[in-house]
Amino acid sequence: QVQLVESGGGLVQPGGSLGLSCAASGSIFSINAMAWYRQPPGKQRELVARIFRGGSTNYADSVKGRFTISRDNAKNTVYLQMNSLKPEDTAVYYCFALQEYGYWGQGTQVTVSS
Repeated sequence: QVQLVESGGGLVQPGGSLGLSCAASGSIFSINAMAWYRQPPGKQRELVARIFRGGSTNYADSVKGRFTISRDNAKNTVYLQMNSLKPEDTAVYYCFALQEYGYWGQGTQVTVSS
């Protein structure tokens, strides 16, 4: 019983930066991991970044060195900082929380275009 509320999507120029936020509420006591996924137009949803209970992270090869996932435990919020954005990063970005089951946010549109 986890609710996820996302914010921060929008339109940015190639080479620009954008930060996404995901606030978790409800029964959050046993969340094992948080993640960001994305779904480009006409393609399947793919994993972008994950952060685990112990603080370790991993990233898709396509975003390594450009994106950073982080968390603020006091605010029950996970972030995705996206730098050096490319048109290929255009997608709907989804927040995900793993407990016994998985929970999804509503998705937020990120468009990278001149």
